[in-house]
Amino acid sequence: MMEDGVLQVLKKGMEGEINNCLMVWISVHISLSYCYFASNIVSAGLLRLLTFLPVILLFLALPLFLHTLHIGGMTAFLIAWLSNFKLLMFCFGIGPLSYPSLPLLAIGSLPIKIHQQTLSSKTSKDVFKSPMNYAIKTILVVLFVHAYDSIDYIHPNVVYFMYAFHIYFFLELALAGLAALARALLGLELEPQFNEPYLSTSLQDFWGRRWNLMVTRILRPTVYEPALKSFTVILGRQLASLPAILATFIVSAVMHELVFYYLGRVRPRWVVTLFFLLHGFCLVAEIAIKKAVSNRLRLPTLVSRTLTVGFVLATGLWMFLPELLKCNADTRAFQEYAAVAKFVKDLGHALMAKQITETKS
Repeated sequence: MMEDGVLQVLKKGMEGEINNCLMVWISVHISLSYCYFASNIVSAGLLRLLTFLPVILLFLALPLFLHTLHIGGMTAFLIAWLSNFKLLMFCFGIGPLSYPSLPLLAIGSLPIKIHQQTLSSKTSKDVFKSPMNYAIKTILVVLFVHAYDSIDYIHPNVVYFMYAFHIYFFLELALAGLAALARALLGLELEPQFNEPYLSTSLQDFWGRRWNLMVTRILRPTVYEPALKSFTVILGRQLASLPAILATFIVSAVMHELVFYYLGRVRPRWVVTLFFLLHGFCLVAEIAIKKAVSNRLRLPTLVSRTLTVGFVLATGLWMFLPELLKCNADTRAFQEYAAVAKFVKDLGHALMAKQITETKS
């Protein structure tokens, strides 16, 4: 009985969260519409930046109205990070929002990038996935959720590995779902969000071509390319890429700290920043070594893949995942799954009761 009472409270909380979510996304669309009309009046540059500044600040505040792990976390990622960075590019006439022929509301608020026709057929085959790929990952997520019922009997290290893959699968499925929705509504071919990161053969491969590609596509024009241009003047073209990479990882670290704040409303301890700094320095070292040996020394694919994935997993389990768990992510996720399951169950009973009533009448 007490458990049912807790679920009822969570269910009511979810209903309030959904109402807040609708309010937030209505505000996002109104704000993006304002930016669209303002861009027709204000030319690109500092004046447009000042015109968009209230919207950028609003997008930083809106996630504070949401409190659930899944809805709040995803909304924070989409608008406080991706949408704001797209708006910053739009201020200076670059990026996906600068093309008037594209649907600004969808491009501005969803984690999508229009697929370029210049993409080679080989790349298309390697990157785009079959429905079976997503189906397997969905089944794995469901199995993870059921396995958590016996979490007291599972070794903590195994649980951490399960959490790590659960987070990856959830992110890929959620972002792919949003992209599929946009594809259905817009009729456009979109580029994928992930490219099997567990197959990475180097940190450069992992961060640049496989993990959360939407973030990579956003950070390159907003951070990496401006930093590269600036450092080229000081260090020359050959060395400028190294500090530009570090600058990109620093910005990514700050944005992750911000998303973690939205998730837990706790003051950051900057461990996540240290995680990204570590990977940034290691990536810079990796690139420097590759240039030094000029590809004369190549590790077997199995070895390089094992080292890369092992390093990412080890550092993630050591520095990244514990910070997420400090937001009570695991407990809150279980509660949200239970609330959703109860909502679906109650809805099913209500529909069945209605059908029986109609049949009797």
